[in-house]
Amino acid sequence: MKSTRRKFLTATAAVMSSTAIGSFAAPAEKRMLVHHVFFWLKNPGSKADLAKLLEGINSLKKIDTLRQVRIGVPAATTKRDVIDDSYSVSLLTVFDNVKGHDIYQDHPIHTKFVETYSNLWNKVVVYDSMDL
Repeated sequence: MKSTRRKFLTATAAVMSSTAIGSFAAPAEKRMLVHHVFFWLKNPGSKADLAKLLEGINSLKKIDTLRQVRIGVPAATTKRDVIDDSYSVSLLTVFDNVKGHDIYQDHPIHTKFVETYSNLWNKVVVYDSMDL
């Protein structure tokens, strides 16, 4: 009985491991990419600067490789040590794959956005992640 159970557990672990490893091995062109950008305004109290930055961010929605766009400001959640709410605006975008992201980065609308609006921020942090 022990031998059968041991064989079953070993086989189950092997299948689960190969499934997990297989998801890591999926080709990049088939994995969605999330590009999350956080902006810190030079003048965080300026409603005019915030409106101008939001105008620029909204212009990015016209880039055809974007699959999803979410624009936000810090939420009024309970303060905890792990929460950084010091940024002014966040931009969350989703692409079909790295290629779509790379097209976005080099797109004339994105280039114009950086040239036109970068004077409004003093810090930008980007987190890129891919589906498993």
